[in-house]
Amino acid sequence: MPQTAPAPAALDAAGVAALPFRIELPAGVVVVPGRAGADAAIYRIQRDGQTLVMIYAGPSSQFPIYDGDMVRTGARASIVVNEAGRRLAMEHLFQRAAAPKEIHVWVASVAGADRDLAERIGQSVDPR
Repeated sequence: MPQTAPAPAALDAAGVAALPFRIELPAGVVVVPGRAGADAAIYRIQRDGQTLVMIYAGPSSQFPIYDGDMVRTGARASIVVNEAGRRLAMEHLFQRAAAPKEIHVWVASVAGADRDLAERIGQSVDPR
């Protein structure tokens, strides 16, 4: 029987500090790394194994993935949607001169309080 590779482990504090972006992680929320290609990485922001936010750091993202209004604030482009009378920032794109050229952040398919938490975490991301 072929052996499967173990699931990637969550980053420790030093690993999070070495990321090309800053992120505010509430208690119980972790960053789990993955590879997206030769010069790119994907990070899953999770709580209790549930993915709340995804982050791509690499040369060229697939921004935008959500339909909504594009809002530009400084170096960040965000896609904002209207849900139940509220405006939620569902994804963000940072473009940089240095690698990784793009940092793309998006809220995963979660609902209720998890969606609110995911949006807050996504809003906290800022390139280093």
